[in-house]
Amino acid sequence: MRSIAIVNQKGGCGKTTTTVNLAGALAADGFRVLVADMDPQAHSCLALGVDADERDVNLYDVLSDESRTQSLESILVHASEGIDLAPSSIILSALEQKLATERQESRINRLADALDEVRSNYDFVLIDCPPNVGLLTFNALRAAREVIIPLEASVFAIDGVQKLLETIHLLSDRLSHPLGVRILPTLYDGRTRHARQTLGEIRERFADLCFDAVIRQNVKLREAALRGKPVAIAAPTSNGTMDYASLALEVQAQGPPALAETRLETSQEPTTSRQIEVCFRDDDASDVRIAGDFNGWVPDKGVRSLIETAGSTRVWTKVLQLPPGTYEYRFVVDGEWQEDPENPKTVTSAAGRSHSVLVVP
Repeated sequence: MRSIAIVNQKGGCGKTTTTVNLAGALAADGFRVLVADMDPQAHSCLALGVDADERDVNLYDVLSDESRTQSLESILVHASEGIDLAPSSIILSALEQKLATERQESRINRLADALDEVRSNYDFVLIDCPPNVGLLTFNALRAAREVIIPLEASVFAIDGVQKLLETIHLLSDRLSHPLGVRILPTLYDGRTRHARQTLGEIRERFADLCFDAVIRQNVKLREAALRGKPVAIAAPTSNGTMDYASLALEVQAQGPPALAETRLETSQEPTTSRQIEVCFRDDDASDVRIAGDFNGWVPDKGVRSLIETAGSTRVWTKVLQLPPGTYEYRFVVDGEWQEDPENPKTVTSAAGRSHSVLVVP
C-alpha cells in the first residue's frame, strides 16, 4: 500500500480537492483507495458525501484509544466505487490535548499504527491534512512515505512552501523516515499573464520536485464537491477530470524523488566538488539562511553555517560543497527572502524576481 499525505499549511490551495479527486482518478483506474480525513473540518467527508456529524465513531476514537481496542476498519465508510473513507470530526482537534502526556514518538505514530491494520486491503491511502503543521500533520507525515504539496499558482504561496519543505526535511531526518515530496501546481488560470509567469517560477524553483500535471481552475471541481462525489464521477468529461487523471498516471508511473535526493543535491559530493563560502553581514538580523537550486530551495539544507561578530556587525558564513556550474540562490533573513547584497551578479526569474548568481569555476 502506497501512503501519500496531501500537505500544505496554507488553506484554500486545493488539499481536499486533490485528495478526493486523485482518489477518484485512481479508483477509476481500478485501484483500491482509502481516504484518511485528518482535518477536523472534515472537508474530505463532505466532498465524498459523508455527513461527519452523523457518524458515531471517527478517527479520533481510533487515534485517542490508548488500549488500541477501536480498530480503524470498524470506522470506515464506503464512499464510492473503489474508495473507502476514514472520517473526521471537529473533536479531532482535541487529539493533541488528549495525548499531551504521552511520549512524542508514541503520539506521532498513532495513525501509522492504525493504517498497518488495513495495509493489505488497499493500493493507496491518501491522507488529507489540516492547514497547519501540528500533531495531526506530524501523524500524517509519519504514516506516509510520499507527500504531495498542492501549490496555488501565486507568488505569495511559493514562499510559504519553502518553510514547509524545511519542516518536512527536518522531521524526515530526525525520525530517519525518508519522505518523497512532489509539488502540484493548482488553481491555475492560463488566461492570465500572472498565472503563466508564476507557473514558470514554480517549475524553475522546484524543478524535479514538480509534477508535469497542472490542476486548472474548473467550476466542475466545486460542483462535484457540493454533490459529494469525485469529479471523475460527477463530471467525467470536464477539465478537472482530465487534470486529475493526468496526475493519477504520474503517481502510478513512479514514486516521487526523495527530498534528500533532489536534482542538484545528488551532485553535491562528487570528487570534483569545491568548498564555497558565501557571507552575509548585518547589524540587526537574528537568523540568516541560504536557499538555492543547489539544495532544492530548502533554507540551509545541506549547508554548514558559521556565525561571527565583527564590531556591531554579525557575519553569517554559509559553507557549500558544489561542483563546477552556475547556481541561483537567495538569503532568508528573519523569514524574509532577499538577494545577496554583496553579489552584483543577478538573474531575473520567470516571475520577475531577482536571484543572486553564484559561478563555481
